[in-house]
Parts: sequence; C-alpha cells; structure tokens
Amino acid sequence: MPIATVNPATGETLKTYEALDAEAIERRLAAAQSAFRTHRTTTFAERARLLHRAADLLDEDQRDIARVMTTEMGKPVKQARAEAAKCAKAMHWYADHAEELLADEEPADSDVKDSGASRALVRYRPLGPVLAVMPWNFPLWQVVRFAAPALMAGNVGLLKHSSNVPQTALYLEDLFRRAGFPDGCFQTLLIGSGAVEGILRDPRVRAATLTGSEPAGRAVASVAGDQVKKTVLELGGSDPFVVMPSADIDRAAKTAVTARVQNNGQSCIAAKRFIVHTDVFDAFAERFTAGMAALKVGDPLDEDTEVGPLSTEQGRTDLEELVDDAVENGATVLCGGERPEGYTERGYYYAPTVLTDITPEMRIHLEEAFGPVATLYRAADLDEAVAIANDTPFGLSSNVWTREDAEVDRFVRDLEAGGVFVNGMTASHPAFPFGGVKRSGYGRELSGHGIREFCNITTVWHGA
Repeated sequence: MPIATVNPATGETLKTYEALDAEAIERRLAAAQSAFRTHRTTTFAERARLLHRAADLLDEDQRDIARVMTTEMGKPVKQARAEAAKCAKAMHWYADHAEELLADEEPADSDVKDSGASRALVRYRPLGPVLAVMPWNFPLWQVVRFAAPALMAGNVGLLKHSSNVPQTALYLEDLFRRAGFPDGCFQTLLIGSGAVEGILRDPRVRAATLTGSEPAGRAVASVAGDQVKKTVLELGGSDPFVVMPSADIDRAAKTAVTARVQNNGQSCIAAKRFIVHTDVFDAFAERFTAGMAALKVGDPLDEDTEVGPLSTEQGRTDLEELVDDAVENGATVLCGGERPEGYTERGYYYAPTVLTDITPEMRIHLEEAFGPVATLYRAADLDEAVAIANDTPFGLSSNVWTREDAEVDRFVRDLEAGGVFVNGMTASHPAFPFGGVKRSGYGRELSGHGIREFCNITTVWHGA
C-alpha cells in the first residue's frame, strides 16, 4: 500500500511519501534505544511537565489537525476536533495520575514476615522501546491512548501508523518533539506493513501494541510470540445493543443512531447489532430507522455533515459485499443499502443502512460491518437476547437498555465482552480500562491497567 494522503471525499491523492529504507529504520531504532536509557531515569514530575505541554500544544493545534484528519480519513470535522480535545484530556489525565498509578506497592506486614523478609515491595519499571501498530479510524486517539501512559511509565514509542494517515502520524512525532521530549522518545516510522516483522524481531524493541484487524493482530502476535515479547491487541468488534421492554425507547433509539454511525460507522466499539425484545421491537425499529434515514451525508469538512465517506474505496467495496450477501440471502432493507444519491461516482460514500431478518447463514451475522450499516434482531426474551449477543467471534464491548436491576445483573454476568454500558453507548475514557475478549484481542489500554501493561512488575525483597 502506498504511503499517501488520499482524500476519501474525492478520491484525490494529495500527498505521497517515500517509505523509510533499512538504513533510516536502523537510525531510528538506535535513537529509541539511546533515548530510553535517559528517559527511564527521569522523574514523574519531569515527564508530566512534558506531557502537559504536549496536551496544551494539541489544544492550540486542534482546528488544524482536525482538518488534516478529516482530509486523510473522512471523519466529520466536528468529530475530528472532538477527538483532538479528547486526546489532550487523556494526556493531562496521565500526567496527573501516572505517579500514583505506578507507585510502589507494599505487601501486608504479615506476608512480608512470613516470607522471611525485613521489607518487600513491588515496583513498576519501564520495559524499553515499544512498537505501536495503529489504525486510521481514530488516527490521534488510538496513538495517544498508548503513547501517554507509555511515556509516563518511562518507555519510548515507535509508531507504525496506517499508511493512509501519514500527515497525522508525522504530526504526532512533531507534537512530542515540540513539547520537549528528547529526540528518540517518540518516533513515527513511515513504513509499509512488510517492514513490521523485522522491527518487531529486533532485540531493541521490547514489546508491541496493535489496534486493527484480526489478521493484522494474528501476524503481530505470532512474531511477538516467537520472540517472547509482550503484546496488547485491540482488534475488531461487533458490539450488541440490547433493548428490553423497560427501556426508554425514544432515548435508546436516538442513542442507537449515534452509536452506529460515529466516525462514519468505522469504529470497533460502535454498536453494530441491535437486539430488541419483541414487545418493543416495532416501536424501536420505526424510530431507529427514521433516525438513520434522516442523517445528513456529505462533505466531511461541512460543519453540518453527520456521515462522511468511508476511508477507502476498498472499505466501501467490502461493506457493499456484506450488504449484498445479506439481501441475496433474505435480509430486508429498512433504509439505505446503496451509495447515496449524488455520491455514486464521487468519493467513497455509503448510505446509512438498517437491515433486518438476519439469519446465521449471512456473512454479516458473524463478520464486522465497518461502516454505517446496522443489523436489527428480534429477541423473544432475555435468554434469547443474551444468546444472540454472544453469537459472535468478537467480544469488545456491549450496550444494554433496561430499567430492571435483575436484567442488568444478568447482562453483566453473561455478556462476553470487555465492557457493559447500561443505558448509554460505549465510549472510552482514560480512567477506565479498555479492551476485549475472544477475537477482539487481549490486554487492556487506559486506566492503571493500561499503564502497567508495558511495565516490568518487579518484586524487591530485603532479607532480615
């Protein structure tokens, strides 16, 4: 894949970049190793000062970098500005909390004495250079939620970003440099996917994190496993959005529209499968379909646009094939199901779509629809709702709408997902762990759990 900015609203190639050659990659790996030797010895206060500065600079740059993101991958520009603001907030959060999250832990006195020690503690120490393989859909946020905790822990970062967002990738390196982080602390590697294995096998790279597709996760995990290196994987999702009879149907349907089409529907944690109790199915379906059909599709740089183009032509083709397969096998199209009027030949647009009468034989029942396409299921009772929700290879997050405490308890107990959001839509926040189960990956980002993923958890024992 060429390293280039291709405007998905027009298909126009705006900028192209040469991939780093072997000599340039070696220089950057050496710089990362050198930077780690120094950065690991800095104080939390010094790291926090630099990260706060990076956050302030990002706030100042918000409008400019939002426009870059929108031009590179097509998200509505309002959402791009919100993403930049969220990143700055997360940087401030980790700058404020990292020292507390990584503070030494002292076991109970009785356990210390029982071990024969005069004193014992657990200390969190950085691992070294960490390779981050990141996707295009949240080109700032996906990186920052790795970089902020990693840098605060004393690690250094090597970013292999998706090849269609090179300007955003280069901006991130420049942001941390302008904030005062020493050379080599955070570097962008403009490389193709074929160069990842060699970098991951390099002994100077101590761990890797990947957000992306299941095949990409398998590839990175297999190499890291061969090298016995720690990995965190956040892969696909096909999150359920369950609506029970006691729910506020108007609010659930309105939220469902946002949950499905955020980021033009290209989000791993977007709700994709809407599982509705039969008693309220018709009422929900009517409101939800009307809301999806009313969305404004258009130029993502237009402040009023709610749904922009998909990021690539191939992404749209993949989505069209999923929808066509479903329709050919008996699915009913309640709205959409085609390229929107006015955008059949220009840009990578697809209309907000609702499908129902889904059966297990359809590809879309098990595959992730990465775009503004929702599947609508009818459930006879709570047991069937849980069964449909879990009938997926993914387990990233979930949404449940009910006012019954007993139902909430059942969903929290039985849904196979890394998160359960009750009467709201899935969102990520620096204070809460984020990640999935099954084929959605393993490990956690954000919160204390995330910052400790790339730490050497060290037992320090003193004899009597």
